[in-house]
Amino acid sequence: MEKIGLIAGNRRFPILFSQAAKKKNCHIVAVAIKGDTSHCLRKYVDKIYWIGLGEFPRLFEIFKNEGITKIAMAGQISPRRLFSKEIDKDPELKDLLATIKDKRADTIFGAMAEKLKLSGFELIDSTTFIEDLLPKQGTLTKRAPDFSEWEDIYFGLELAKAIAYLDIGQAVAVKHKAIVAVEALEGTDNLIRRAGKIARDNFVVAKVSKPMQDARFDMPVVGLNTLKNLIRAKGTCLAIEAAKTIFIDKEMSIELADKKGISIVAV
Repeated sequence: MEKIGLIAGNRRFPILFSQAAKKKNCHIVAVAIKGDTSHCLRKYVDKIYWIGLGEFPRLFEIFKNEGITKIAMAGQISPRRLFSKEIDKDPELKDLLATIKDKRADTIFGAMAEKLKLSGFELIDSTTFIEDLLPKQGTLTKRAPDFSEWEDIYFGLELAKAIAYLDIGQAVAVKHKAIVAVEALEGTDNLIRRAGKIARDNFVVAKVSKPMQDARFDMPVVGLNTLKNLIRAKGTCLAIEAAKTIFIDKEMSIELADKKGISIVAV
């Protein structure tokens, strides 16, 4: 039985990763982040340790003591915590963040991956075991986008790729080929809420991977929360990049989208 270490962030991705890995007969040891990781995760892993954001060195100690060499990262850490005083409690993490060129996601996670490598660990792709959560190209809902929505989709995907290349964000909201909102550190859910206030209704959200996406971390993720926020904001269509976007709770999301007349496409 292969032992896999899991650095678990927020929401359901760590749970789904663990469920899929267990089906492949893997032994999962999770390091969960206090204040972000769901306590439900303990039901789906073989062992779980809880650390604060300011206890970065413990992560290495835990995995070494468990005899683990392969590690996956699943789920995010709330972006606002990067600016909290928690960081100051961990000189090692504080020094790491002080030495990197900027605080973009790829830069931070890349530095962490390098530190893991130097400590003898291999950071594996976050999509390992969950290939079925990466939708293939096509319309996923009963309703396909209309002509106007398709125009916004292609316009939005091109713009989303541009901001993803700059590591600003991975999603945009578009209405009648006008840029309504651009995702930054606040995340896709907040982008959708903001777009709803500006556009009021009938807008499209396009989400993509980065042009040189590192599958070990920060893969684009959508799910039931994304759909619920889109419905509340009166958006009409969600477009994602086929085979490169993790779709959590896909069946439930599609069922809800069909009830509300929302179109979801993988392009």
